[in-house]
Amino acid sequence: MNPHFTDPSLHLSNEDLSYIAHTQRTLAGTGGTPSSSPRPSSSSSTQAASSGGGGGGGTSISLDPKALAQLSAHFDNLLEAITTRVEELSAQTLKATNAHHKRASSVADQATREIERLREILRQCDELQNEFLKIKRIGEIVKGFRARVEALEQRIGK
Repeated sequence: MNPHFTDPSLHLSNEDLSYIAHTQRTLAGTGGTPSSSPRPSSSSSTQAASSGGGGGGGTSISLDPKALAQLSAHFDNLLEAITTRVEELSAQTLKATNAHHKRASSVADQATREIERLREILRQCDELQNEFLKIKRIGEIVKGFRARVEALEQRIGK
């Protein structure tokens, strides 16, 4: 029994109907063993619809319970394969994200250590600068004492 399937309440496009009909023909041709083949492109669906299915433009869908059960099992397997692939990709994404985060954290930690090291060097430079200012000030004081001593020597020597 292969009536032409045109129930508008299901909101199936001609491409969807062609794909379902093609999948049913494929399942019937493989002895009902569902495979996880990807959905054909719209041109493949159109070709399959126009080339096979015995009249009615190729979009005849079998409403036989065995054919529907095979189709249901096929789509269940396809959905499971998609779900498994999404889970695998999610796990890979999580792993890559965690690895990237770990590397970024390591770089950030190293940068923090380097910043602290540079701060310590700057602190030591400030200390040295203060010491040089003290030496300069002591030098000015010594020059002042020399000038006074020379002035006293000149007064005493006169």
